[in-house]
Amino acid sequence: MSHYHAVVWLDQSEAHVMHITAGEVEKSLVLPTKPHAHLHAKSGSIGSGRQPEDKDYYHAVVEALKGAQEILVVGPAQAKLQLVKHIHTHDPAMSDKVVGVETVDHPSDGQLVAYARKYFVAKDRMLT
Repeated sequence: MSHYHAVVWLDQSEAHVMHITAGEVEKSLVLPTKPHAHLHAKSGSIGSGRQPEDKDYYHAVVEALKGAQEILVVGPAQAKLQLVKHIHTHDPAMSDKVVGVETVDHPSDGQLVAYARKYFVAKDRMLT
């Protein structure tokens, strides 16, 4: 994919990756290799109660983002931060391309594209 801007909305169960220009959108959906299960800590149990990071999932998201020069990472919870951490650890060249991390609930694909376009326009205005 050869678009300059990309946005990814993700949670633990799916990632919507969109490479965007002013008039075009290339969409892809990335699903985790392991199904997401809600874990809860129980009194007297050992462990954090958290599901281990699905490195294959984050690697697939990174692959879907290849080609973008500026990347906006959004999502409702911790997955967006885990993706950024994964990028810093496993693909440092891409870490410079992540220009923003925002909390966004569950938008439609159209709402996500509109949000990203607005974000990138505002970011570009700040640089000039």
